[in-house]
Amino acid sequence: MNLELNQITTVFLAVALLMTGGLLLNKLPFLKRFCIPAPVVGGLIFAILVTILKQTGIINITLDTSLQSLFMLTFFTTVGLGASFKLVKLGGKLLVIYWIACGFLALAQNLIGISLAKVLGIKPLLGIMVGAVSMEGGHGAATAFGGTLEELGINSALSVGLAAATFGLVAGGLVGGPTVKYLVTKYKLKPTELDAMDEISAAKESGAADTGLDSQKFMTQILIITLCMAAGSYLGDLFSKATGFVLPAYVGAMFLAVIVRNILDTFKKDAIDMKSINLIGDVTLGIFLSMALMSIKLWEVAGLALPMLIIVFVQVIFIVLFSVFVLFKLLGKDYDAAVMVGGFTGHGLGATPNAMANMSAITAQFGPSRKAFLIVPIVGAFLIDVFAMPIIITSINLLK
Repeated sequence: MNLELNQITTVFLAVALLMTGGLLLNKLPFLKRFCIPAPVVGGLIFAILVTILKQTGIINITLDTSLQSLFMLTFFTTVGLGASFKLVKLGGKLLVIYWIACGFLALAQNLIGISLAKVLGIKPLLGIMVGAVSMEGGHGAATAFGGTLEELGINSALSVGLAAATFGLVAGGLVGGPTVKYLVTKYKLKPTELDAMDEISAAKESGAADTGLDSQKFMTQILIITLCMAAGSYLGDLFSKATGFVLPAYVGAMFLAVIVRNILDTFKKDAIDMKSINLIGDVTLGIFLSMALMSIKLWEVAGLALPMLIIVFVQVIFIVLFSVFVLFKLLGKDYDAAVMVGGFTGHGLGATPNAMANMSAITAQFGPSRKAFLIVPIVGAFLIDVFAMPIIITSINLLK
């Protein structure tokens, strides 16, 4: 028996699973402790149910996820619009070091993924999906690039990427705290006494007092977002046709949004309302991730489970060693450096919320770190993509 869900029903189901995941997070503390996103919880439960129903021959459920790309494009455009380079100045030298380290990590993760994929006898492009795409990129990048690779004929790329991103997310929550505790204990680190920093409050995205949200302001943000989406994806297509270089549509929209944001900051500072942008980003991210996770074909991943787990395990070992022996020293070998290591392992294996959860747990036990809470979110939220995306795209094009 076959059951085909149309476009609207699929969107409804995605929202319902997103809400279900949120309810389960509140009921099951261990999910919240590892910072597992609500769409991952709800979507995976549905994917497991669909797999059971298919494998037992009861029913085959087919979803119409054609609107997923729209939600994905919208989310990554909001990421670009959050990229105010004025914030970069507040982080200073440490932010640049941390940012470059994230770029190096993306390169190293791809090299590890590709190399081990060849050793383990799987396609190198699948190695990229268990590299920077799913580790540093998380579920969002896994969904975006997974679809791109499947269009290039790499079957199961999306499912492998999402599964790897989930394993990485859990690993990032598990290793961050113990790694920082080791550094704090070994070097007897303590929080530094910081003077009041007016710049930190200025770093808040709103940049002004909250004047509330109205329909006119909200529609202005919709106009800016859709302009970046339309023009950015069009320019991305032109670039791909002119160079033969595979460029996912959302990458062009995201980078154009970065340019638009910083032009508007120069000529019309109040044009971007980050409260609205963040709201739109959160909603579209939740729906597109829910659609991606609920459509995973787990039966296609089963044969790749062992190679994928081996690669993820090596990725975890590498990021811990790099963080302890290289990054910690580059950042100054002090308490702030240790806390930033916790953030680095969090979003280097999972996502920025993972990083923030790691640092919150660390600072709750050992004391505050203003530098870490300024630098890590800025890099993790948008700057990381400036390095990671070109590295991922170049890797794909070299191997396609």
